[in-house]
Amino acid sequence: MFQTHNHTLRPLTTAHLAQTMTLLSLTADELREQIESELASNPALELIEERRCPTCHRLLPQKGICPTCSSPKSDSNEEPIVFVSPREDFNFSSGISSDDMPEDNYSSTIEDLPTFVLRQIASELDPSERVIAAYFLTHLDDDGLLTTSLIEIASYFHVPVSKIEQIQKLIQRAEPYGVGSCSPKEALLVQLDFLSETHDIPALARQIIENEMGLLSRHQYAELARAFKVSLRTVHQTVTFISENLNPFPARSHWGDVRQATEAPPQVYHRPDILISYLNEDQDKPLVVEIIMPLNGTLRVNPMFKSAIHEANQEKKEDWKNDLERASLFVKCLQQRNHTITRLMQRVASLQRSFICRGEKHLRPVTRAYISIELGVHESTISRAVANKAVQLPNGRIVPLAMFFDRSLNVRKILKEIIEKEARSFSDTEIANLLSEQGFKVARRTVAKYRAMEGILPAHLRRPTPGAG
Repeated sequence: MFQTHNHTLRPLTTAHLAQTMTLLSLTADELREQIESELASNPALELIEERRCPTCHRLLPQKGICPTCSSPKSDSNEEPIVFVSPREDFNFSSGISSDDMPEDNYSSTIEDLPTFVLRQIASELDPSERVIAAYFLTHLDDDGLLTTSLIEIASYFHVPVSKIEQIQKLIQRAEPYGVGSCSPKEALLVQLDFLSETHDIPALARQIIENEMGLLSRHQYAELARAFKVSLRTVHQTVTFISENLNPFPARSHWGDVRQATEAPPQVYHRPDILISYLNEDQDKPLVVEIIMPLNGTLRVNPMFKSAIHEANQEKKEDWKNDLERASLFVKCLQQRNHTITRLMQRVASLQRSFICRGEKHLRPVTRAYISIELGVHESTISRAVANKAVQLPNGRIVPLAMFFDRSLNVRKILKEIIEKEARSFSDTEIANLLSEQGFKVARRTVAKYRAMEGILPAHLRRPTPGAG
């Protein structure tokens, strides 16, 4: 009896998860096309022409957003109002029509991992080393770990292994930190070395990673405490530090387990998938976050089709049953998609309110991994929800949702301002000190990397802006 029950549930669960993940990665326009395709191919699915809120399912007036879902849930202005809104209710707060959108809106982040890393380190390599680095980076797996040996790369280019090791060290210190490592352990140790330059590291962290990765990965904390003759509390504190600051699979901190396609042309955002505005256009009031649901009506399983299946002959009954299951699954997965994006934006809008209201300098360094832990979902779920989505900010600017997870954007913005205002060309060490004075502890070579990412020359090749200082 239990075996039969399990066999029935397992395929359904897998199909539900797979379709939800697929829908989650779609933009609003792509979702509309998917819904239209399902309606055209499945007679058990129907669209009711009515104005109903996708979130609370109340019937809506002829115009306007849902008065219930768009109302504040508390008196705090830190708590955003997040709800799903039909496409026809999606009005641009800046007063710009979709036809008049400026052409210089942000492009989506299509850049793949090798290109992203090479762009950071290119200025520190000579032309021959760049070729080796590019080859090295094309041999990374989806986790950002090296799939070949350093000896094989050295043999391919007829250079000493020490040369490949130098290039690897440079790659490992690019974002995502630890990328290009030969193993998860090595990636963690690289990240630990990088963190130790600006943060205090628990004394036990390196020992656990170097000697007891097996116990760590299996969460055997009592055994770790016995192995190192320390208290269980010390182990828990150390493991918490490791889990919150390090990632054994570096690429997942940027891309989850889904690699970006490199063949697709850069996409310019003209219509956002999410709109953020102020309640009553008052900056002191809560943020209002509208998630587009591209439906002018209610999608549901056709009740007449459901009733008719009992009168169908056996041959039709099987086909109709499949249609009903597909329709029911699609509706459920669509609801799950909306629920996931709503939860994501509820947390992101709360964490990044200062960035939304005041600009890039106020962006908090939040990762997809951190959000996935907070929401209790897999990291790849967050990656899919973020992928290719665009957000319109209260000032009318349209940016990739991925920008909310750019951990270095605020530092790079301030770095650019420092250089724009310099009366003489500051060295990277001086810039690091100036950033430290503003509360950003970064190493000199990190400054060099961020400077390279912004296309800014080194001090000896840079001329201060006339009148700066």
